[in-house]
Amino acid sequence: MNTARQPLRLPLALALALTLGACATTQNPDPLEPVNRKIFAFNEALDEAVVEPAARGYRAVTPELVRTGITNVFANFRDLWSALNNVLQGKGEAAASDWTRFATNTTLGFGGLLDWATPMGLKRYNEDFGQTLGHWGVGSGAYLVLPLFGPTSLRDVSDLPLGNAFSPLVFVDGTGEVIALTGLRIIEIRAQLLDAGQLIDQIALDKYSFVRNAFLQRRQNLVYDGAPPELPQNEERYDLPARP
Repeated sequence: MNTARQPLRLPLALALALTLGACATTQNPDPLEPVNRKIFAFNEALDEAVVEPAARGYRAVTPELVRTGITNVFANFRDLWSALNNVLQGKGEAAASDWTRFATNTTLGFGGLLDWATPMGLKRYNEDFGQTLGHWGVGSGAYLVLPLFGPTSLRDVSDLPLGNAFSPLVFVDGTGEVIALTGLRIIEIRAQLLDAGQLIDQIALDKYSFVRNAFLQRRQNLVYDGAPPELPQNEERYDLPARP
């Protein structure tokens, strides 16, 4: 994979997020709802026809040990990305933990196939670039639903290209290999969410609104490390203020 332009992605993504961060108001974080609902419906149809059956087949025929190893490899790369974002947020202890996790599992865990760091008590922090921008005051911006990728926001979408620089994708060159590895990652994630998807189908009257509200609240919680500010009583639960 050609990585010559990757050093430019961080400042470009930051500039984009800063420019677009104010596109949504706290009263309406979903100004693109009509378009988002259409993309959501497309994703749901694709999931029902292709992704969910593939995920069920993957879980049925792939031994749990193999599935766990694949999950661990992707998570190991994310630990390195999380460590960098903790550095950008000035969180030294968290950065050290994520970096030590990556170093331990890469060396002792055969490239991340085995997770030795968790039993050793090394916490995983799961920081990303969207959280880094939020930490420094960039609001989430408009809620977005992307084809295939699902819910995100104008701020958080910047993590997609940057995060891929810290994934197994950097070790493959051909388009076919990239597509295959990306497909494996999508199916692996979907297999983990099979039970949760069934629960949402059972309890949600409006699945689109349920997923949107859950996503926005979760992202706000992550940006504030589990302690988001209280919202005014007259605001809806998903009306999310920018971090000061």
